[in-house]
Amino acid sequence: MALFKKRTVGKPGEWYYCLEHKKVEEGPECPAKDRIGPYASRGEAEHALEIARERNLEWETDPRWHDGAPRE
Repeated sequence: MALFKKRTVGKPGEWYYCLEHKKVEEGPECPAKDRIGPYASRGEAEHALEIARERNLEWETDPRWHDGAPRE
């Protein structure tokens, strides 16, 4: 008996961006290692890479987390 059951059907309203297939999916269709999310809407998931870039830049330039110069 499996300890964890694989969820075969996505949860409505959860949107993900699949990095492998470069597409938006509702509910997790692809493995977790290949996707980012969940997002509240399809539109947010469509801009997942932009959102990730913005968040990374904010983190890299946040003086509370780094004492040195931001990485390039």
